[in-house]
Amino acid sequence: MITIRHAREDDILPLTDIGMRAWEQAVAEVADLDALRENARNAFLVFLANQWVSVVVAEKDGIAAGWAAREELDDQITDLWVDPSRQRIGVGAALLDAVEQEILAADYEISGLQTHARNAPALAFFGKHGYSVRWLSVAYSPKLDRDVESVGLHRRLVADEPVGYGPGGF
Repeated sequence: MITIRHAREDDILPLTDIGMRAWEQAVAEVADLDALRENARNAFLVFLANQWVSVVVAEKDGIAAGWAAREELDDQITDLWVDPSRQRIGVGAALLDAVEQEILAADYEISGLQTHARNAPALAFFGKHGYSVRWLSVAYSPKLDRDVESVGLHRRLVADEPVGYGPGGF
């Protein structure tokens, strides 16, 4: 059974480890992992130490299996990381649903996120859950010393109201 809960301060290190394993899988074809590993780990540690209150955790059988965050508590999903050993069993879907419910509760109608354009598993996952491409960008990354393609995705979380008079719109 998958359960969702808010992160606690003592989750920082285990969630960092999950983030690192998922990050390595996501960027393996795009970046030099050895060159970026220490910076990535520090980024996860700093983010989680400062933002753990904005993080939700998915547990499978009582063990953390993934986490997601809305860093600014707005309509943007800034993080969704699932331990590679726990993928394809519903952890990502449960996290996505929990974060989308938080977005709706904050009175936003659309959810957005971004990822690198070569992250085919993430694009497939979000596409399966109703997200579509809103924008594509190419920007130089000094850390990678190359151009990186990013893609922005969005999903409308509420149905459009019919336009017109009476039931059904007209």
